[in-house]
Amino acid sequence: MRTSSPSPVPPSPTASPAKPFAPIRSLGPAHRERMATHLLSLSPADRYLRFGYPAGDAQIRHYVNGLNLDRDDVFGIFNRRLELLAMAHLAYGTGPDCPSCAEFGVSVSAHARGRGYGKRLFDRAVMHGRNQGVEQLFIHALTENSAMLSIAAQAGARLVRDGSETEAFLELPPANLDSLLTEMMQEQLAQSDYRWKAQWQGLRHVLGLLPGVAAATAPRPERSQT
Repeated sequence: MRTSSPSPVPPSPTASPAKPFAPIRSLGPAHRERMATHLLSLSPADRYLRFGYPAGDAQIRHYVNGLNLDRDDVFGIFNRRLELLAMAHLAYGTGPDCPSCAEFGVSVSAHARGRGYGKRLFDRAVMHGRNQGVEQLFIHALTENSAMLSIAAQAGARLVRDGSETEAFLELPPANLDSLLTEMMQEQLAQSDYRWKAQWQGLRHVLGLLPGVAAATAPRPERSQT
């Protein structure tokens, strides 16, 4: 005789913790050194996941210096000390096979993970790609890069695995008024946030030159905010 087990009681919903405010701004030639500093700070394992090979310092410098910022787009998240915590590269297709395609790549500093920065940069790249007429976004990643592939899968991307490598393909809808206005507002907010941080850095430097003020203006330990 079988006995029926009691139905499990569903757990009560709990509110997910709020993510820290993290403005995302576009990066230009003046930020190349900050890009290099960010990428050079990655561990060998993280460099392998980001580039698909164990990139050395010289190779990272070559990558940063070779970024075509007139064609491609790079986005970043800075902390209050203007350290680049995360960056994304949106490289546009130039060949006849896929003129309306773009490839996405992202990296997040080890101490800044768990804040959703990779997902936020992906969402920004998707929106920007739409507004630039991109029809398909793709990601070429190592199969072991589960974090990146999970972000793509959650967005509805089609994953194609080939041994140690996986490609993700995401079809993008055309731009609309909402996507255009939203990106414009987000970029303006990020630019203002960056200028405020830069002004504060300059003020703190000046105050640090005054007797007795250096200790009071010394940076505090980084919290989960920017």
